[in-house]
Amino acid sequence: MLSVLDLFAAVSFPAIDPVAFSIGPLAVHWYGLAYVAGILLGWMIARDLLKRPHLWPNGQAPATLQQIDDFILWAAIGVVAGGRIGYIFFYDFASVAASPMRAFEVWNGGMSFHGGFIGATLAMVFFARKHQIRLWSLFDLVASVVPLGLLFGRIANFINGELWGRPADMPWAMAFPTGGPFPRHPSQLYEAALEGLMLLIILQLLARYFGALLRPGRVTGIFVAGYAAARIFVEFFREPDVQIGYLFGGWLTMGMVLSLPMLLIGIVIFMRAGRATPVTQG
Repeated sequence: MLSVLDLFAAVSFPAIDPVAFSIGPLAVHWYGLAYVAGILLGWMIARDLLKRPHLWPNGQAPATLQQIDDFILWAAIGVVAGGRIGYIFFYDFASVAASPMRAFEVWNGGMSFHGGFIGATLAMVFFARKHQIRLWSLFDLVASVVPLGLLFGRIANFINGELWGRPADMPWAMAFPTGGPFPRHPSQLYEAALEGLMLLIILQLLARYFGALLRPGRVTGIFVAGYAAARIFVEFFREPDVQIGYLFGGWLTMGMVLSLPMLLIGIVIFMRAGRATPVTQG
């Protein structure tokens, strides 16, 4: 009896053009649109949260609408620069060391969530200090909308046919154009569902209906730990980067190694927020 891995995938990969549209010589890719959509929709939801002072400590939003408008540029720079630098150091350092110009070859890929997370965190720290904003509340505001970017980014990864999963015999497995003839887990969609949609719904519900924003740091802790847990889980289905492979035992990946400290840090942040004296509504 033939194994399903010896056959074509049960589900055909939808061959969507990575280029969403072109204007003359300018090609606009779905991946770029994913970043734009994540930032703009996140900004809109963040503005809505700021318009609801009863959600925040002492009935006072941590930032003005103008300040969050100004922060968009800081966030974009932090995410893009941090994501690219993180990818180079975490996943492709040998290639860049051998050919430094590769660091600027963004068309050859490479954005790291963990690097973007560090870059965005630094942007928030500097912005909060400059504008005298409560740092942990700013962290909470941004953390509550970040899953939107993850949702769109992982869908764009799927459209590009990249970051596919390990060989699988599940009914929804599919053969990716660059993944060889075997059907594989569509792990990008797993990440979109867990790191993106599920985490977004949880954080928004907690922020809007369960007073999570009244304890600065609680939303941040849930996001950091929630993302890390989801990423570690999906790494068991995702094919590791070819230039790195498995780090140990045919199962440990760089994504797991980078996410484990996040899981621990998120739990610590959540517990710290839980021990703090609750701040009442205004």
